Order: sequence, then C-alpha cells, then structure tokens
Amino acid sequence: MRTVAVVGASLAGLSAARSLRKQGYDGRLVVIGDELHRPYDRPPLSKEFLAGTVDETDLALEMDGEDLQAEWLLGVRATGLGRTDRAVRLADGREIRVDGLVIATGAAARTLPGSEGLSGVHVVRTLDDARALRAELARGGRLVVIGGGFIGAEVASTAHLLGLDVTVVEAAPTALAGPLGESMGAIVSALHADHGVRLLCGVGVKGLSGEHRVDAVLLEDGRGIPADIVVVGVGARPCVEWLAGSGVALDNGVKCGADGRTSLAGVVAVGDCANWYDPHAGAHRRVEHWTGARERPDTAVATLLAGGATEPGAPRPPYFWSDQYGVKIQFAGHAAGADSVTVEEGAPDDRNVLAVYRRAGQPVAVLGMNQPRLFTRWRKQLGRTTS
Repeated sequence: MRTVAVVGASLAGLSAARSLRKQGYDGRLVVIGDELHRPYDRPPLSKEFLAGTVDETDLALEMDGEDLQAEWLLGVRATGLGRTDRAVRLADGREIRVDGLVIATGAAARTLPGSEGLSGVHVVRTLDDARALRAELARGGRLVVIGGGFIGAEVASTAHLLGLDVTVVEAAPTALAGPLGESMGAIVSALHADHGVRLLCGVGVKGLSGEHRVDAVLLEDGRGIPADIVVVGVGARPCVEWLAGSGVALDNGVKCGADGRTSLAGVVAVGDCANWYDPHAGAHRRVEHWTGARERPDTAVATLLAGGATEPGAPRPPYFWSDQYGVKIQFAGHAAGADSVTVEEGAPDDRNVLAVYRRAGQPVAVLGMNQPRLFTRWRKQLGRTTS
C-alpha cells in the first residue's frame, strides 16, 4: 500500500495511525479530522474539564515528541468515498486517493428538536462543546439535564459539585437500565438522590420554552422545570452519512466483521462509528467506549495490512468507567441477555458493590462501585470466559 488514510482524528483514529506504524507500514499516511484540534481525550470533558481541575493541555493524547510521519488534515470534513476510484472526497474540494482506509469518524451527539438557535442549550461531545458549557456553569443557576445516561449523570455530578441546582429528566422508568439492567441501574442512579439532585424518571420532554434563551424544560405530563442551562444527553448517532453510495455496508454505523473489516476490500472501521460483529453474542454491537477505541484499531489495522487474510478472534468484552459524586463506577461485558445478577461483595445502600451478571450460570458482565481491585479480578475472568 502506498497511501493509507485514517478518516477521524480522535482516539480511535490516532490509535489506528499508531498501529499502522507499529505494525510496519511505512508508506504515506494521511489523517483527516473535521475538528481543528489535535487528538484529545474525551472522558474528562464531562467531569474534570467541566469542573476546571484539568485544562486543555491535560487532554492531549499525543506524547511529547511523538511523530507518526503523517499528513494531518484538520478542520476539514470528509464528504464522500468513491466506490470505484477509492478517493476520499473532502468538503474543501480536495480528493485523497488511497489504497487502504480506516474509517474512524465517530459519533455526534443527538440534539433536541426545536432547540436550534436557543442559547443556554448544550450537548457535551467535543472540546468546543465543553468549553461553552464550562463558561455557563461558572455563572451558576439552575441546570436541567435531559437524559439520565452516563454523560448526563457525569454532567449532573460535576454541576452539583460546582454548586448549581440540578434536575435530571429521564424518559425511561429507570435511569441506566439500558446498560446496567433495571436493578443495578436503580442502585447507581440513586447517587443523584443521595446528593440532593432531583431525578425525574418515566416522563418525556415535550420541548423547551424561552424566546432567545431557554428558561424552562416542558415535560409531557404538563410540568415545566425552570432552567437557566439545559444539557441534552440523549445518546449519539454514528457519523457515516458521508459513506452513502460508497459500497460500504451501513447498519447502525459501519457494519464490520469481528476484525473490523467492512464490505469493501481495503477498508476497515474502528471507534464509535463501527458496528463490529461479536461472535460470542452472535450479533453486531457498536461499542462507544474509550477502551474499544484504544484497543480495536490494533486488530483492524492487522486485518487491513494483511488484506483480510488474518483469522479474527473474539473482541474483548467492552469496558467503561464513570466517576459520579466521588464514586468510581466500572462495568465490563453486556448486561443484555443476562438472566440473573447477584451482589458478590459490598452493600447497595452503601454504594459499594461488586455485582456479577450471569446467563445460564456463566458470567457475562460485571459491575463495580468503589470496588476497583475486585472488579479488575472479575474483568480478567470475564475476558477468559468470553474469548
């Protein structure tokens, strides 16, 4: 291969570029990113960065003196991929003809319809998003978080620490039931009430009110929640529109094999936009976690450089962590499909728990709340039983 392009310049894209060089690729390497920023770490954006305990230099993912001998095209968006000429088309009119391609375009935060042009309404996905929200939180006031998932919970925790009056609105009957299941989701989301943050579950959002700036969140049950600031945390959509007509199969992102290969030869996908096949589960799963963006590019790059001749193994069970109200939450595996969950250590009321999810008696997931040592032990065991 004479030219390989990595489209996406966040963690997954940087990890892929590093893997290419580490695995011996010495040709032309082009890294394309739609943000102007060099690669940066996203998990702190909803926590330490918002709180002001880390600055932008602390977010840098590249090491001092690191040089991948790559051409960095930042601040330019990919708009298309030629089906026959294998050319990545850019918004500024340029085209990059490639022999190999790594798709790492990530995902974009979903927004609330009708909130366009209304100041005080935020999402938290990019550094620029977090900059804008941090400036508003510094002024204090009433914050309403729409969505009780992990991003919303982290923002709520940080804002509470900063002294804001915080309400979290979640449409589902139990917050975090999707990733954690109902019983453990209820235990983890109870952290809000423990710290005086209101959590309203089982009610949807009808809209927002305000002429130029938001002043309330309107609920479907007729209530209105006064708000000076609103954060929308209702998930993300994979950024794959630019691949329409390219021959790359799309299904909840880029549809991939267990090694990142796509339907188009010489093209692999990694990160939040990649819907990898999980042979253990017998289904495709799009994993939006830091560890997946860090680890899976090694496998995908090996597949790309070998021309698809490698035999894929099972991906490692997904792992993520969250810090809320001083509690470290860790989770590995898949809660969906588990037929039981048991607390192996600690007490739920103390928010100090190690819980194991099982299917037919076999561990499929593990949750830890302030149990890092025991969690690590169970995570390793989980990796052995699902490989």
